[in-house]
Amino acid sequence: MKVGILTIGNELTSGKTQDTNSSYIARELQVQGWPVAVMMSVGDDDAAIKEALDHILSLADALIVTGGLGPTSDDITTAAIGRAFGRKLYTDETCLKHIREIFSQFRLKWTDNNAKQALFPEGAETIFNPVGTAWGFALRVEGKVIAVIPGVPAEVKIMLPEGVIPFFRKAFPQAAQHVAARIFKVFGISEAGVDKLLSDIDFKGLGVEIGFYPNFPEIHVQLKVRTSTEAEARARLARAEAEVTDRLRDNIFGHDEQTLEGVVAALLTERGLTLAVAESLTGGLITDRLTDIPGSSKFFERGCVTYSNQSKTDLLGVPEEMLREHGAVSEQTAVRMAEGVRALAGTNLGLSTTGIAGPDGGTAEKPVGTVYVALSDGKDTFCRHYDTFRWDRRRIKVLSSQAALLMVKRYLTGEIRHGQ
Repeated sequence: MKVGILTIGNELTSGKTQDTNSSYIARELQVQGWPVAVMMSVGDDDAAIKEALDHILSLADALIVTGGLGPTSDDITTAAIGRAFGRKLYTDETCLKHIREIFSQFRLKWTDNNAKQALFPEGAETIFNPVGTAWGFALRVEGKVIAVIPGVPAEVKIMLPEGVIPFFRKAFPQAAQHVAARIFKVFGISEAGVDKLLSDIDFKGLGVEIGFYPNFPEIHVQLKVRTSTEAEARARLARAEAEVTDRLRDNIFGHDEQTLEGVVAALLTERGLTLAVAESLTGGLITDRLTDIPGSSKFFERGCVTYSNQSKTDLLGVPEEMLREHGAVSEQTAVRMAEGVRALAGTNLGLSTTGIAGPDGGTAEKPVGTVYVALSDGKDTFCRHYDTFRWDRRRIKVLSSQAALLMVKRYLTGEIRHGQ
């Protein structure tokens, strides 16, 4: 079964909003074993929508549409699809009641245009929206199916797996396959380097598809198997997983939906350890990433952005003579920052970053991209020097936060040991 994707909205075609829905939907469809035949974006224009529908359905068996289901005058998707297929619109009373209940629950002022979100083409099956007022719908047209859902990415990520994919499976039972997939998240090696390390694996012979997906600063390696039985899919995937793990072991930090900060948070929580962070170069980025994790208060005590030399001295106890002799960007300063924030916070671990993000400030001895990361546990302080982060300012900061979190992860898993 081939599927097309159509995203609708003037905000997309004007460049004001990035279309993240198409890439997410395509990834999810690939996991199901359904190739994407075409992806398109059009504005809120009746004629453009009809032309897009005709073109995509000439190439695909099914179509997923996002966007244009709101209450405002420029939300025309439902009406445009109804006109394109000669379907009158009707009001779904269950949906309308649900919308009114949401307004009542949150004490929102009701305006009549909100009832527009309860209109659907005749013959459509509604797709419930558990996180918003705009429901979606599915329509069968001449042997093909169309699923229409809102364009809000958070709503797409719920309605696609809970509403659209089950509908497609019911509409095309002959297209059902057993699909097993695994994503390896890798850091500290280039895409070409990953490819070289895996080049001796006969993925085709194993019956496994492999894909490389750069997602700065990480590389995501996806393995996917499609077979007629679940047991066979799992077995093939397990063999390939073992081969990939063996070669990329030093650079794998997580799998599938895991994030590096999530892995670190889980390890700290599991071990009952606390962490404080002193950031110069990264300016609070590490703190932001860690506190995005629910329950971070269990392990994260504080984050200090000690950007100036004076703040390093006042808050962390970095001696002025050390800063004069070695500079703020040095192993000595990074070590003292990590030790200082650990002592200040009374935590098990102290983490620090300092470096030169550029574009100015570099020298021959310390060029832009020079970074020091240190981690102290009260017995030892580990420090790493990086001098290959030759990117723009933002990416140097992101890379540095990744390197810092990876140091914590490796310490917690025993890859960094006392006396090293």
